[in-house]
Amino acid sequence: MPYFDAASAAPLHPVARQALLAALDEGWADPARLHREGRRARLLLDAARETAAEAVGCRPDELVFTPSGTAAVHSGMAGALAGRRRVGRRLVVSSVEHSCVLHAAEAHEEAGGEFHLAPVDRTGLLDLPAFRSLLSPGTALACVQSANHETGTVQPVAEAAAACREEGVPLLVDAAQSLGWEAPPGGWSLLTASAHKWGGPPGIGLLAVRKGTRFSPARPVDERESGRFPGFPNLPAAVAAAASLRAVRQEAADEAARLRALVDRLRARVPALVPDTEVVGHPGRRLPHLVTFSCLYVDGEALLTELDRAGFSVSSGSSCTSDTLVPSHVLKAMGVLSEGNVRVSLPRGTSEEDVERFLGVLPGIVAGVRSALSAPVAGGPREQAPPQAPEAPEGSPDQEETQEQEGPPEGGGRAPGGAAAVVDSRGKRCPIPVIELARRIGDVPPGRVVAVLSDDEAARLDVPEWCRMLGHEYVGETPAEGGGTAYLVRRAHG
Repeated sequence: MPYFDAASAAPLHPVARQALLAALDEGWADPARLHREGRRARLLLDAARETAAEAVGCRPDELVFTPSGTAAVHSGMAGALAGRRRVGRRLVVSSVEHSCVLHAAEAHEEAGGEFHLAPVDRTGLLDLPAFRSLLSPGTALACVQSANHETGTVQPVAEAAAACREEGVPLLVDAAQSLGWEAPPGGWSLLTASAHKWGGPPGIGLLAVRKGTRFSPARPVDERESGRFPGFPNLPAAVAAAASLRAVRQEAADEAARLRALVDRLRARVPALVPDTEVVGHPGRRLPHLVTFSCLYVDGEALLTELDRAGFSVSSGSSCTSDTLVPSHVLKAMGVLSEGNVRVSLPRGTSEEDVERFLGVLPGIVAGVRSALSAPVAGGPREQAPPQAPEAPEGSPDQEETQEQEGPPEGGGRAPGGAAAVVDSRGKRCPIPVIELARRIGDVPPGRVVAVLSDDEAARLDVPEWCRMLGHEYVGETPAEGGGTAYLVRRAHG
């Protein structure tokens, strides 16, 4: 079964397995002790630290091992903020950072600090002028990831580091997604990573803090890991993480070229095979193994389930696959389509045959999911109602009552924005509001407005994107009488 979710966790590299088993036999003792077993364990830990530091591009005494990449991020951010508390309590992070960065930023705000989000463009690339403008006096720390975990967009770390250096602000780089491929550009002050992203064992992370960076641990400290992370180290995992990082970096150039060619094929053929599909992320500045696309009129959870049944393990940033029903903060920051979102991240060794088989089954699976929702025929006439669909299963979104109205909404009052028609999709989740809009748009004359009432946060992304993809005009939004938001769409002429 092809596993296409390496961005979440890469399969354990053979070198990691060998190193882990060997270290379990040789590295079980306390490396802080002076007896023979302790000295042997210390030699293994020092060798692992030197290997990891070489791959990161720092000194061994600047790098410590942590219980996870998330722990590295939280410890790094808290320590840097505490170390510069006399400077100020202002924190700047890019709006597409991993959720663990945003969680730490929110905790900082709750403790009396402040944090600001630096915007990105539609490809997910950091807006450098906006980022620079946020580095005002009192900024204690800035955070910019090396590459995005959902779209693969590679960030301008060197330029961000230069801007931070000019303002005297330390920069923390979350390199979890990219460190297995290459060391990030220099100029950073703190760097974090997670071993399971490159084929190391889970439960081990890296935190590097450059000499000269003010750092005050935000928790009780002991003699372990330079006082930056307390407790007995997971020495076997550290050895396996370092060994596998060295191994994957040795393979990186050849494997990156091979996987990039497969991803290029996916980027070109998915939109050609699946109508009304948008590939998201930067077309050039991207990781070699990752591609993300979104499909109109598709329930993301159903799509991932059907792909899993067909033998493909993928992931999604769609709100349809989230317990919170809130769109991915990454897709939201980019302003791109969130419904039917699929992230394909190829592990090392992925075959051309697996990619071709994925391309072979995807169109039929998407068409089936759309048909189950009685969605418009994708790629067909844009403004005609779809043919009569088969009866939907009981309890499906398709059987929910749809309120489509001419003129004022139920309960009186004027139609929002002077709309010629109102589609009330409140209480329904993506992609139902957009499907109902697509059914209705052909019933109003060109130049007239349809108001879509929705209380699903995803509609704020998906309705404007539907307009952009199909050529209609997105007029804007206004509060809806009785709750929710009215999204106003003007039907295109011609």
